[in-house]
Amino acid sequence: MEVEVRELKEREAELLVTDANPPMVNALRRVLIADVPKLAIEDVEFHLGTIGDEKEDKEYESSAPLFDEIIAHRLGMLPIPTDLELFNFRDECDECDGEGCPNCTIIYSLNKKGPCTVYSGDLIPVGENELRPVDDLIPLVKLDETQALLIYATAELGTAKQHAKWQPTSGVAYKYYPEIDIEDEKCDECEECIASCPVDILEIEDGKLNVTDMERCKLCSACEEVCDQEAIEVHGRNDKFILTYETDGSLSTRDVLKKGLEILGEKFEEIHELGQDL
Repeated sequence: MEVEVRELKEREAELLVTDANPPMVNALRRVLIADVPKLAIEDVEFHLGTIGDEKEDKEYESSAPLFDEIIAHRLGMLPIPTDLELFNFRDECDECDGEGCPNCTIIYSLNKKGPCTVYSGDLIPVGENELRPVDDLIPLVKLDETQALLIYATAELGTAKQHAKWQPTSGVAYKYYPEIDIEDEKCDECEECIASCPVDILEIEDGKLNVTDMERCKLCSACEEVCDQEAIEVHGRNDKFILTYETDGSLSTRDVLKKGLEILGEKFEEIHELGQDL
């Protein structure tokens, strides 16, 4: 299997996979979805009782319009910047034996008093400012003038096999590389195929029907269906694929791909070793 990077933006990527088959490409797709780890908030501690403000000589009720469980769930879904070279899985950390340490956990604090809207950017990492949530303007909850929140949250590594909050990618999909075969002898230039194409990739040039951008083809076969002369045949290749995916910003598309291919290679190696033991 060969992987060619066609586009690699910070949060969007397109790959051309050749010398492969559908099971192999689907294996890569599933690894990018479920096996690449990232940081996410796992434990949330809410302060109970009243919260005082010495400057205003005022006390706030430690409460919010939403249940604590809902706020904790929203915190868990926030994209947290992740360095896979720096952090270990908490249950595999040799430094603390799973108790929690700077090598496997990040502690965040949130202290807001109403009236206001609490955003993801209000979540402050203890000690490491570069570990602030990726997006600052994700709304969490609205507080009125008598309400306040004092929260401590702990983030750790996990994978989407455990929970969707540890899924770094979205929209991971592949399609067969399209091919459109045109028999010029049969084509009568009726242009019905051109009108039927939903992505406008067919045109008549110098008396011949041409494809302007093969990769944009959706393999819908609309042009093939309207051609009474049977001059067009649309099909997808079984050994060449276009794979696209996005990230939530916790990891770059490059880091996701690098880690995904590493994990996929380890899985194939395990299968190979298992076959030798049979």
